Amino acid sequence: MKLKELKKDDVFSRKPLNNKEALASQIYIKGNYDRSTKKYWCQKWDDCSAGIELKGDTEVYQDFTF
Repeated sequence: MKLKELKKDDVFSRKPLNNKEALASQIYIKGNYDRSTKKYWCQKWDDCSAGIELKGDTEVYQDFTF
């Protein structure tokens, strides 16, 4: 699934999780789109001051238990 297909505030992981049990450090929350960089701000679930910017075409995963 592509990042741009998720709704704002949806949770996701950047890599497929083998055991289907997600750790808080592996989970991101989709944030707002920044038109100047053409990327979405995605913050870490367990650290509100940490995050990354990802393009909308980035492959993300939601098939885990959290």
